[in-house]
Amino acid sequence: MVTTEAEHPHAMFAGIDWGGTHHQICVVDHTGTIQVQRRIEHTVTGFTEIDRLLDAFASRGVLRVSIERAEGILVEHLLDRGESVFCISPKISARARERYRVANTKSDAFDAFVLADTLRHEHVHWRPLSRPSALTAQIAALSRDRERVIVMQRAVESRLRAALEAYHPAPLHLFSSLDRDITLAFIRDYPTPAAAARVTEDRMRRFCARHGYTGRVEPAALCDRLRPHLLTATDGTITGKHTAALMLVDQLELLNTNIRTYNAMLTPLVSAHPDGPVFTSFPGIATVIAATMIGEMGDDRARFPTAATLLAEAGLAPVTRASGRTRQVRFRYAANKRLRHSIDWWMTVAAREDPWSGDVYEHARNAGQGRYRAYRGLGARWTRILWRAWTDHEPFDPTRVHHQAPAA
Repeated sequence: MVTTEAEHPHAMFAGIDWGGTHHQICVVDHTGTIQVQRRIEHTVTGFTEIDRLLDAFASRGVLRVSIERAEGILVEHLLDRGESVFCISPKISARARERYRVANTKSDAFDAFVLADTLRHEHVHWRPLSRPSALTAQIAALSRDRERVIVMQRAVESRLRAALEAYHPAPLHLFSSLDRDITLAFIRDYPTPAAAARVTEDRMRRFCARHGYTGRVEPAALCDRLRPHLLTATDGTITGKHTAALMLVDQLELLNTNIRTYNAMLTPLVSAHPDGPVFTSFPGIATVIAATMIGEMGDDRARFPTAATLLAEAGLAPVTRASGRTRQVRFRYAANKRLRHSIDWWMTVAAREDPWSGDVYEHARNAGQGRYRAYRGLGARWTRILWRAWTDHEPFDPTRVHHQAPAA
């Protein structure tokens, strides 16, 4: 019988149940026997202790480490050490607990052991994390933090909308969106229905010029939009709510500024990245989408050996469930959500600006597909082309790629 690495007498497997202040580390040998079980602080001293512990076992043979996250100081420390680190999904580790205990018990020490022993059994089927370049890591951090700011922006926008609906709904109907600078400027200049009611066509013209409004709507048309919605609440409600509205305007303006700052920082980084020209060569991909894809796909081409693996990671490959006479094809929920959303935005722009993409999208809609199902189908086609270009380190060349026409 051929001896595998897992059966090798010098193979060691470490599981780390990470936490904010402490980490639990368990190391098992090739038979699953616990060699060490220790609680370590998330401090400089604690990291030194981890180093000594891992060095001791690495000197005895092959060492692999499992953990339930793919980012963070601890993970980066392990990768910097050159450890072979495997990220185990929390869902996988939760199911793995049932292998050892029927009761739904849980502890840090037990979880660390489950991670280590699951790695012992399954590591041949998994791929270790790769260490990204400094530029890729910077782009990933900025793009992810930018997304978090956008989540906060949407939350503040919803609160501002609710406040305006309670006492002053007119600004909601004036410009194309509530989070635009011009809309926020109008709320700041005319925070009550009484103030907005005094806006004439001439005053609207001067307001637009003062705030650099570049829209194509004439002041007279803006006034016509405003007047039907000049509803008003009681004096007490107006006094209370307009204070909240102005505070929310301050927050939304700050978040808008933060997003623009992130965009400005990402632009030169994407241009300098070796894969930047590859992503931005595709129709519909600009700086933000390219930055997200660079951060989520990384530098390691071996991570996605086929287009199908990238489609699964992005949630574009459907999940088929077949049992007996039943066969169902379902939406894939287990996916990299950031990568999925970036492709959704890519398809939204591509379907609008690229003729071929627009034809494929319209054909799918005419065939009865919903909006997002049509975007996913278009996204699957483009992602296969993207995978080929990314794998070959070559920008997209529309003259060399044959687009299949939509099926009749």
